[in-house]
Amino acid sequence: MSKTKNDSREESLLIERAKTDKEAFGQLYERYVDRIYNYVYYRTGNAADAEDLTARIFERAIKHIGNYQDQGVPFSAWLYRIAHNLVANWHRDRSRRKIVSIDDVSQWVVTDHGPEFATQLMQDKEALLESIGRLPADRQELLTLKFVERLSNAEIGDIMGRSEGAIKSLYHRTLLSLRDDMVGPDNEHPSKQRPFFARRFGRQ
Repeated sequence: MSKTKNDSREESLLIERAKTDKEAFGQLYERYVDRIYNYVYYRTGNAADAEDLTARIFERAIKHIGNYQDQGVPFSAWLYRIAHNLVANWHRDRSRRKIVSIDDVSQWVVTDHGPEFATQLMQDKEALLESIGRLPADRQELLTLKFVERLSNAEIGDIMGRSEGAIKSLYHRTLLSLRDDMVGPDNEHPSKQRPFFARRFGRQ
């Protein structure tokens, strides 16, 4: 997700142009539409709703881009924040809870946690799916932003309206919650345990 100084400078100039130039905004749209759609789809689980919400996100973005100010976080974080708010409203209006599909989990990018973690995740993906489904919506969103969108804690904090430290703490508690849920209280049956998750999550 990191950019060179030249890339950041080029994007900053493009954003300034986009405040008065629809063609420039179109370039930003092409640059980010797939990522925003992907995020929305993971949060709604429905392609039609994701397409509708993505369109509304960029409609809101072009309406308010004149007020955008660079505050040291990527432009994408500003778009994700708009998406976060619209998706939250979507869930609230429908009283729906995000359900992550097995296919969604299989697309998680977890290479930064090492190949052993990725292998274990795939082996336990059905149990992991069930555990994720029991998490509160904000923790499900955190996992999506961390593993799918591969954002930093600072970027996630900006999107979710929390400090970087608060996101780090929430991430830690979420992993521990998943570990405890998957391992379960019955320590007399080793076959039911997930020792790798217990070890890995306990060290976060």
